[in-house]
Formats: sequence, C-alpha cells, structure tokens
Amino acid sequence: MRILHITNHLEKIGNGIVNVAVDLACLQSQDGHDVAVASAGGEFETLLARHNTKHFQLDQSRQPLNLLKAVWRFREIVQQFQPDIVHAHMMTGVVLAGILRKAHKYNLVSTVHNEFQRSAVLMGLADRVIAVSQAVCHSMLQRGIPQNKLRVVSNGTLGSPRHLSIQDYQPLPLHHPSITTVAGMYTRKGIAELIAAFTKIAPDFPKAHLYLVGNGPDRSIFEAIVQNTPCDKLRQRIHFEGFQPEPQRYMLASDIFVLASHCESFGLVLTEAREAGCAIIASDVDGIPETLDNRQAGILVPPKDSQTLAAALAQLLSNPAQLHYWKNRAKQNIERFKAARVHEETMTVYRELVKNYNLRAVMDAQEALLIKTPTAPMR
Repeated sequence: MRILHITNHLEKIGNGIVNVAVDLACLQSQDGHDVAVASAGGEFETLLARHNTKHFQLDQSRQPLNLLKAVWRFREIVQQFQPDIVHAHMMTGVVLAGILRKAHKYNLVSTVHNEFQRSAVLMGLADRVIAVSQAVCHSMLQRGIPQNKLRVVSNGTLGSPRHLSIQDYQPLPLHHPSITTVAGMYTRKGIAELIAAFTKIAPDFPKAHLYLVGNGPDRSIFEAIVQNTPCDKLRQRIHFEGFQPEPQRYMLASDIFVLASHCESFGLVLTEAREAGCAIIASDVDGIPETLDNRQAGILVPPKDSQTLAAALAQLLSNPAQLHYWKNRAKQNIERFKAARVHEETMTVYRELVKNYNLRAVMDAQEALLIKTPTAPMR
C-alpha cells in the first residue's frame, strides 16, 4: 500500500500529534508499505530516512498566498507519489487533501487529536475519521460527524521507534519526594492549578519538590506566579526544566506524576508515566479516564480544582503504602498502549477503505461496460 502522511512539521518539540504520525510512518514502512510524509520538515526527517520513508517539503502556514502555493505543491506531491491513502493528522492537511481527493482518487483518513478545538469538525472531510479515544468519538458524533465515518483507535506510543526501551534510560537525581508534570506550558494544561496545589501542601512536606517539564507560550505566566510566592525557600523547590528530549528520565525518578489538564483527548504522556512506574494524579476529563483504566491505574480529580488536587497529593505523600500501591497499579495493563497496536488497527482502517474503493471501481467499470454494449436487435 502507498501511504502519505501530512503533518505541519517534524520537529522534536514534544508534540504528541507529530510523534504519533512519525511512529505510524516508521512502523508502516517497516511492515513493507511504501510510505511518505509531507511537512515543513524537522529533526525527525533523519529517523524517517532510516526507516526508508520519503519526506516531501510542504509548508502549510496559514497565510492566503502560501496556502495557494501549498495546494499546488500538494498536487505535485500526489502526482509524484500516487498514494492509495492520504492520512492527515492536522486540520490544514485534511483541507488540502480534501480539495484534491476526487481528482486524484486516493482515500482520505484523518485522526482527531484535539477535538476541543472548534476547527476539529473539519477533520470530518475525510472518508474515515480516527478518534484517539471513545471520548473523542462521542464528541465528534455530537458535532455532526456521521457514525459510519468514525473509527476508534486508542492512542499509544510505548515501544515507539523514536524511543529507547524504558530500561535503557538513566533516571535523573531528583529531590525526593518528587512531583513531576510533562506538558506544554499552556493554561489549558492546568500548570497554574498544579503550582497552587503544591504551594498549599509544601509547608507540610518540606522535602517535596515540583518539576515542570516542558515549554510553551504561557511559561512566563507560570514563572511569574512562582516569583510572586512570598516564601523564597518554596520558590527554590519549584523547577522549570523546559523541553526535555528524554522526559522518561524525569518520570523514572519521580514519585508522583500529575497531569492537571482542563481538557485532554487522551493524555499520551500518562501512558509513559505509567510505564515508568509513577503514582499518577490526573484530571477527570475527556479521554484521561480511559488512559487510566477508569480509576484503576491512577487518581482522578476535577479539573481547575487546586484544593482537591492538593488533597490528593497530600494523601500520597503522607502514606507510603498508598504511594507504593498506586505506583504498582500504574504499571498494570499497559500492553494496549503499544505503538505496534496503533499501527495494526490503523492499517485495518486503511484496508477497509481500499477494499471499498476497489469494489466501487469494479462496479463502476461493469456499469460503464453495460452502457456501452449495444443491445441486440429483436427479431
């Protein structure tokens, strides 16, 4: 099968959408398919090349003139590569591929990662729409995407070709007890609530430290919150670590992992925290309960509620037996988060489309033959 993925870029900046697309492309190529990626490029080009995956340069930045150029460039890419499947992972890509789909007769697949964005409804332009969780599927149904288009392929990146095995990472020498989050520095990731919760419990647990791993546009806001904390010793226990290419080293050294998001389609980072054996506290929103086996693998708290989050942190920090229990629970039942399973289920979606397309092509050819064949005159 000839498969073309479209993403905005291939940069190593911790973007979960890009990471999933790269995993799929590598594993599909490894499985014998002819695979390419169209994007503005980035560090993952080297990994793709090692997996015999071609890269086409495609700038999808949303200026009017550039978008016209992107349509023309994408047309050239499709004519050269002749894909059976075009898989768009972001909104601009699905619009581009949708414009040229009928002229070039490929099947179009989209994956909805951020259904909370209003533009996510445009992912419904595809022939099949992959939802990364049951919660995303339900949300897209409510937004008018037909059920016959939707397929659920739960996210997973464990065993990714981008990563070493978890055993091959060296844990960092963090202070203990350590509380960590790995997230983009966005308000919607609940960083402010996590800082507030830590500030509440810090006096009772003077050895605890908070590690904020990630970068983003709102980082200065969170740094200002910490700087405005009156206690100098408390400020010294909150660490802004920035983007880290190997966050597993933090997770392996952490006692508690927190994802305090206001909204979260799946929470891929939680699967990695589970593999590392962290006790987990996360927001009870969207796809997160599915990622934590519906409260079996972690503690769920309401979003935007620093008081309840603080209470959950205090519960684990004050009770070593509870902390040990949740660390063990996190590591159970994680085989389903393997990138190989995501690859296999995605290929099933592709095959369904190609089979249907080939069947339609045969029926159309038969119908055309019947129309062209003259009827024998009656005697």
